[in-house]
Amino acid sequence: MKNQKIIKICEQKFIYLNYSDRTKDNYISHIKRFIESLDDKQIIHCSSFDFQTYLNNYKFTSISQQNQIINSIRFLYKEVLCKKYNKVTFKRPRSEKKIPKVIDTDFIIDKLSKIKNIKHKAILTLIYSIGLRVSEIVNLKIEDIDSKRMVIHIKNAKGKKDRILPLSENVLKLLRKYYLKYKPQNYLFSGKGYQKYSISSCQKIYKKYIEKESSIYCLRHSCFTHLLESGTNLRIIQKLAGHSSSKTTEIYTNVSNKLLNKVKLPI
Repeated sequence: MKNQKIIKICEQKFIYLNYSDRTKDNYISHIKRFIESLDDKQIIHCSSFDFQTYLNNYKFTSISQQNQIINSIRFLYKEVLCKKYNKVTFKRPRSEKKIPKVIDTDFIIDKLSKIKNIKHKAILTLIYSIGLRVSEIVNLKIEDIDSKRMVIHIKNAKGKKDRILPLSENVLKLLRKYYLKYKPQNYLFSGKGYQKYSISSCQKIYKKYIEKESSIYCLRHSCFTHLLESGTNLRIIQKLAGHSSSKTTEIYTNVSNKLLNKVKLPI
């Protein structure tokens, strides 16, 4: 099997196995780099030694990136080359257990209230109101907003899952103002030529209006932490967040000031 045919076969496999576009693009990128590292060696003849050498020489930026590279080459071995993956031995890195950054409710609401650009205000307000992922906000379409039932339909999100989220009256009023001014055609938030708004643009407006030192994902984490502090059941927050496991949602119990303040310290 020639190396130049590998990528096409990988792409076909990703489509057949219904991988998301984002995962496909990331995996293909890592697979290409691995193949290039082999120089003139045919990929069918690569061994666990080639893989381990590649990992040892790679300058990882994070543990999550390292795991992604391992998963992509595992896909190459198992799904494309049909090799027994257990012949490739390596130690998978221990996962980082970072606590998400949370921003004070009053601070966020104050910042949102001062935004003059109605599109930027609508994007950031909607993300914070129901804890959307930035990938979900850019993929929202006009048809996904159901003002009669007061719900938002999130389609084909992380893990290829759909979910229904509540829509508040205040957010609906803001979206209607935005719609009347910008008149989007397909995607709820669009850039030039009615193409969907980019993730990088969302990050830029977050840093411009909310906080330069953090990421737009802070709005999502802050939303769920504030819901927990206001008494919302953890199971409901799990459903809103689209988490498969309750353990993922439980991380918000570690960053809630109100829950920590209820702890009676011994001295």
